[in-house]
Amino acid sequence: MAKVLIVDDSPAQVFALKKLVEEWGHNTLVAENGNQALEIAHQEQPDVILMDIIMPGMSGFQATRKLSRDQATHAIPVIFVSTKDGEADRVWGMRQGAIGFVTKPVNPDVLLTAITDAVAA
Repeated sequence: MAKVLIVDDSPAQVFALKKLVEEWGHNTLVAENGNQALEIAHQEQPDVILMDIIMPGMSGFQATRKLSRDQATHAIPVIFVSTKDGEADRVWGMRQGAIGFVTKPVNPDVLLTAITDAVAA
């Protein structure tokens, strides 16, 4: 059972992701923006982070870059979960430190595989 941090500013998306992740037997934490994600990641050390890209304040790209450059959080795998699905977004996301990219609307099988792979790595 993994501890999964869900970072998204949409309550509907958080609800849907939380339901899926918990059905698979994982524990969830929730952050509404990039700043909260940084705080929770430091305090809770989740096993994986599901990160939206477009959020008010700090974007998911910025938050992931900060997480990957911080000694305390650099080993936490980040998977982007976003409506942005262009090749440039994927490449830029990986350059910021993410290990995966899942497009919304989320295909549950793709998300489960991404989480499983991230936790096993």
